Amino acid sequence: MKSEDNTSTSTIRARLDADEATVRRLSDAICDSFEAEAVAVAMLERPDRWTLEAYFRDPPQETSFRALIALAGGGRAANDVIFDRVAANDWVAASLTGLAPVVAGRFVVHGRHDRARVPINAIGIEIEAALAFGTGHHGTTRGCLLALDAILKAIKKRRLAFPPSPLAGEGWVGGNRRPRPATRTVPPSRLTPFADLPRKGGGKINVLDIGTGTGILAIAAAKAAHARVLASDNDERAVAIARVNAAANHVATSIEFVHAAGISRRCFRARRHYDLVCANILLGPVRRLAAEAAALIEPGGRIVLSGLLQEQARAVISAYRARQLSLERRFALEGWVTLVMRRGAGARKKRRPE
Repeated sequence: MKSEDNTSTSTIRARLDADEATVRRLSDAICDSFEAEAVAVAMLERPDRWTLEAYFRDPPQETSFRALIALAGGGRAANDVIFDRVAANDWVAASLTGLAPVVAGRFVVHGRHDRARVPINAIGIEIEAALAFGTGHHGTTRGCLLALDAILKAIKKRRLAFPPSPLAGEGWVGGNRRPRPATRTVPPSRLTPFADLPRKGGGKINVLDIGTGTGILAIAAAKAAHARVLASDNDERAVAIARVNAAANHVATSIEFVHAAGISRRCFRARRHYDLVCANILLGPVRRLAAEAAALIEPGGRIVLSGLLQEQARAVISAYRARQLSLERRFALEGWVTLVMRRGAGARKKRRPE
């Protein structure tokens, strides 16, 4: 007998608007209290607030659920939870259908269903939208990808200028084709402002990705520059998902993922020199990490900072200028801003205690 309230074709949703810290605590509490198949939790970030949405396979006990919210987020949060009924759907399939591939410079972020839509001359990054936040559609992620594309493309250009050869007399300009004699090296005017990233012995560049999420930026660096990447996140589930994504993109051996809050652990200092640091997080942690992050950047190296509203850029620029970094470029998208800051080639780093 069919139910009169159409419960067979709908599902219960719990919804709450709150600040970021509360939404993250509540998300963790819900995920820890329910089986993975029983509830799907989404955290939606907006410029003025965060929204938590929980979709239940079976109708929850409202009183018990509010009690859980009260324990994790306080009585006000428990009272503010709104329950409603929405049409049942294959949420994974729906999310994938609605998300077209994202193009950011040479990078194309796509789901498994869109592999065939990646141009042959692009760098595809396959991320399943249903796994975790970070599919490239947000302005902060796209801004970081555009910044990475500019930086890594310039590094490749610089490597086309080989050192002088005793056989050719003046050096040569080469690429994948057979080297040919040249009367000049690549002129500086043809290189972008990012092109003077220092290299030691022509080895792989070292990249640090703070707050990796789904691993998009770490994967982009590993694919575009064959970089050695250390990627971290304070969410253990995000780290596990990022590892899966790295394997799916065939760069698992190039990226080391660690579960860590902040960058104070010894593993971050073990490599000592980072040519490029990415921190797509939020204003608070971006500012708090300024001193530690700056100390890890090699002279001439860059840091890409995002997760910032445009009106927050000035505060972040000031914090990093105080650590001998200067603003080199900014990317503004959808009200968000991504900053590229550079340590001068002649700047000296303060030694960190081991």
